Amino acid sequence: MNFHVLTLFPDMITQGLNTSITGRAIENGLVSIEAVNIRDYSTDKHLKVDDYPYGGGAGLVMRADPICRAYDAVASRLDKKPRVVYMTPVGYTFNQNMAREFAQEEELVILCGHYEGVDERALETIVTDFVSIGDYVLTGGELAAMVVIDAVSRLVPGVLHNDESAVTESFENGLLEYPQYTRPEVYNGMAVPEVLLSGHHGNVDKWRLEQSLQRTKKYRPDLYEAYMERTKKDKA
Repeated sequence: MNFHVLTLFPDMITQGLNTSITGRAIENGLVSIEAVNIRDYSTDKHLKVDDYPYGGGAGLVMRADPICRAYDAVASRLDKKPRVVYMTPVGYTFNQNMAREFAQEEELVILCGHYEGVDERALETIVTDFVSIGDYVLTGGELAAMVVIDAVSRLVPGVLHNDESAVTESFENGLLEYPQYTRPEVYNGMAVPEVLLSGHHGNVDKWRLEQSLQRTKKYRPDLYEAYMERTKKDKA
């Protein structure tokens, strides 16, 4: 899978994603990450990419023309018009279902905004998906883009050494993940639950589901109610 990030800070993208699981995925050719510097497509002698907003107001707005030229440079090299994600607080909240959907794409372009935002005409011209990682405001879209790339990359076949990991994690079945334990068997007076030492896979699976339900009900009652409602419909 190939990610193309339109950004004012390409080093932030490449350095932030060149480690751990995504770094290995890049080395193994399973994922590629291209950070496209929007300033390279400015026609201003000072490489200016922003200007004051029409109608007045604080701050600056990213211009449409360098953004669209950067996009065109990427799109011209691809076999088909790519999906373009704009990271913005006004977008749909990113979740695991969205990550799975994006992971089906061969090419994904991500636009990172800055300042007071991006000229609406650029968004109308190139963007297909408006995505937020939460109800708060960041100084730019790069951190949000890295969150999306990390979550999506994990779902690309071969990226995780144990493909079961992507299936048993939080949100994959609509529930939060169950507690995990490893050695030592007793730490600070706290022992690993006996069922995990039993070797009885059926009992382990049952315990894990019970723990997932309890944890989801406590921390994410919205997910718990949705899960229970789906379970009722499936049994009907």
